[in-house]
Amino acid sequence: MRKAMALSSSIALCLALWMIAAVSREYRVLSVIEQANAGGGSAILVEIADRIDDFGPDIEHLLISVSYETDERLHLMITDADSPRWEIPFKLIPRSMDGNSSSARFSQEVRKITSPKLQLSYTVNPFSFTVTRVSNGEILFDSPSSSRFVFKDQYLEISTRIPAQAALYGLGESTRSDGFRILPNSTYTLWAADTGADNTDVNLYGSHPFYMDVRSGGQAYGVLLLNSNGMDVNYEGEFLTYKVLGGVFDFYFFAGPSPLSVVQQYTAHVGKPAAMPYWSLGFHQCRWGYKNVSQLEHVVAEYKKANLPLEVMWNDIDHMDVYKDFTLDPVNYPAEQLRAFVEKLHKNGQRYVLIVDPGLKPEKNYETYRRAKEMDVFIKDVQGKPYLGQVWPGPVHFPDFLHPRALEFWTGEVSRFHKEVPFDGLWIDMNEASNFCQGVTCTLPANVTCPIPGSFTQCCLVCSNDLATKWDNPPYAINNAGTHRSLGGKTIPTSATHYNGTLEYNAHNLYGLAEAIVINSALKTVVKKRPFVLSRSTFAGSGRVTAHWLGDNRASWNDLKYSISGILGAGLAGIPMVGADICGFSGNTTEELCNRWIQLGAFYPFSRDHNDFFSSPQELFVWKSVTRSARKALELRYKLLPYLYTLSFEAHTLGSPVARPLFFTFPNDRATLDIDKQFLLGRGILVSPVLTPNATTVKAYFPQGTWYSLFDYTKYVTSPSGSYQQLDAPWDTINVHVHEGSIIPMQEFALTTRLARKTPFTLVVAFSSTDSENSTASGELFLDDDDALEMKVAEGKSSFIKFAASSSGSSGGKVLVKASVAHGDFVKRQSLELHKVVVLGGRKNTSQRPRKVLVNGKNPSESVTAKVFQTGVEISGLSLPLGSDFQLSLEL
Repeated sequence: MRKAMALSSSIALCLALWMIAAVSREYRVLSVIEQANAGGGSAILVEIADRIDDFGPDIEHLLISVSYETDERLHLMITDADSPRWEIPFKLIPRSMDGNSSSARFSQEVRKITSPKLQLSYTVNPFSFTVTRVSNGEILFDSPSSSRFVFKDQYLEISTRIPAQAALYGLGESTRSDGFRILPNSTYTLWAADTGADNTDVNLYGSHPFYMDVRSGGQAYGVLLLNSNGMDVNYEGEFLTYKVLGGVFDFYFFAGPSPLSVVQQYTAHVGKPAAMPYWSLGFHQCRWGYKNVSQLEHVVAEYKKANLPLEVMWNDIDHMDVYKDFTLDPVNYPAEQLRAFVEKLHKNGQRYVLIVDPGLKPEKNYETYRRAKEMDVFIKDVQGKPYLGQVWPGPVHFPDFLHPRALEFWTGEVSRFHKEVPFDGLWIDMNEASNFCQGVTCTLPANVTCPIPGSFTQCCLVCSNDLATKWDNPPYAINNAGTHRSLGGKTIPTSATHYNGTLEYNAHNLYGLAEAIVINSALKTVVKKRPFVLSRSTFAGSGRVTAHWLGDNRASWNDLKYSISGILGAGLAGIPMVGADICGFSGNTTEELCNRWIQLGAFYPFSRDHNDFFSSPQELFVWKSVTRSARKALELRYKLLPYLYTLSFEAHTLGSPVARPLFFTFPNDRATLDIDKQFLLGRGILVSPVLTPNATTVKAYFPQGTWYSLFDYTKYVTSPSGSYQQLDAPWDTINVHVHEGSIIPMQEFALTTRLARKTPFTLVVAFSSTDSENSTASGELFLDDDDALEMKVAEGKSSFIKFAASSSGSSGGKVLVKASVAHGDFVKRQSLELHKVVVLGGRKNTSQRPRKVLVNGKNPSESVTAKVFQTGVEISGLSLPLGSDFQLSLEL
């Protein structure tokens, strides 16, 4: 028998179930409790049969709770009814409308859900459940009684049926050799690991148990299993199966129905992306191997000499004294010289970011370690002593970011070091956490230098697994590293404990998130400006405190190609500020590869060139051809900074990705579901890079409509449906197009964002070239003081402008462009003006000069001119203050 659970305006059902376990889903509903107007509740199940297998005994009683938290979000949790189980701490992911326990979560707050988009129904005997879309009855999550349902202490399993027309995305982080879309007959392992991003189809640095499914008609929904334990997610074609090492089944279902709204609903729950400073959108340069301050100075000077933008200079671990956090190499990076270098950067409108690794060396005269030891903020081994591992400094103890004094400790260390070196952001690396040794307990060797000179990554500790527990060797082995490597391989052993006895077994995947939360907060306190944090390891919700890069890739054409799926995957996971190491991290890049990579990387949300100690230099000035190509691509990026910053504002306030797959804008075009060699910036700018050697053309897909090149305004028209086009792509060119219906705010190119922000604005208005009788376009612009901690529309602190345009197109018609300004005082103080409007399409005869140009209904000054070209017209000399509403009309 199947019963439906739904909500009306006056009643909210809630279900909590007692269950007595059996591996083959042998459960039945015993009783159901409904609560009016509560949005959640409870019920009971009883076992039919009892089984024990190799994964241990079943949990005898299970509590199932269901809550309709918003019209678009349904929450279902299954946990042990008799004993508490591990759940992700609320301080790490402060779920909306949740309390401190399962019972509180569903009963503390009365919520009136007026129009639920999802419905849960269940069968009584044996128990199973489905989640359906109310509008059309389509089953979205289907956990049938014929599939296995397992709930044990160290093994949980549940499946959902996947229809043939489904298109799945998510379940990161891994480098996908098959592309962005999840494919059948694949296993996606979620366990944070220090595995280079050049390794395909294995678990990498982050863990994101969230997926999106796009069905027929472009309707999408999302599923989050909020569980931090290690897991395999098997997609066998007909079923998607979770195999989890512990915790609870804590499911959230997001109704969508558009792909963009799914991500917005997801980030509204786990945390909307962090506000990013404007300067972070500039170009960044880094290398592991800048031996001294003089090399940094040389690199900065060469970028200026080559007339290439350089916004941020970075240091990898080279600046440290024997790789210890918050120290400086007294010979190669003396404090006075480095400080003078950073102050000169600041004077020139540039920034400086450096790296911090989590391991602290237990060294007598190392003050950072001494203070950490006094505060007792280290992870402990099974014997209750600080766990000893090994990273770049050699032997280290790992900080516990779940400790209540962690923020106090790290704020103090950041503050002290910032007084010595006034850095602008922090890069947190190796935070899976990485460990060069493996063992439940490790000790220092006798009479042996540790680390071994010249072999920093070779384990020099004496390690043992004699005290291993069930947490070190669970009965089910996830496919860690693609080889079923033990959970403690290259990381902290899972029997180690955080504050208050929290097991690393449960909290491992949260280490990077917990560190990012602490570092973000420390920067706010110390720098007192909008923080910039870049983290390698991430989890659900990391985007609200950190940016991300895809890790240690390789200088190869495959890695160039894979990077697009990587940035799209991060955006889907709620981390829109993301990029890959341009030109490749490891291995020697080539002139051609670096040339094509900077063309693509110029349009990553986070754009940074970075490579390792052992590779040849690859700064953009090394090859003249790369310099020319980089200048062309980065010039367009810097002109687009107002658009990119507005997308960053949209990401922060709505949760939208910056870089998006094509199906986000064109969900009804099924051809876009498999396109992962191109991407959109926002809803209307299409980037189509060259990803193969020896190519001077690129085959690009254009969804339906008119597309205009942002380099020369040539157009491509695809109607009535999308189509592939063969585009010219000479050595120095990447294809970037804007779609009809878009208004793109742009400024002039400059070598720094500080200078670029002072230049006049241009609006590019893109109309359809096929529907000139009734064509519209729209766009937005957000500007603020990016030092401000908050990124929001507020009087005197920011300005938000909405642009709208229309074209009647026919003889006697006109083009109308309007601006509506909210809180214009900020922009007025900056004395920012609009000098040009470029109108593309929207007229039958684009070669015809407008008969009349009116500004706010009046004839403009003689300085205003109209220049006609093949696809449109450019109106220049306007000098319109951006802080006030305006109207520009072109009479045809």
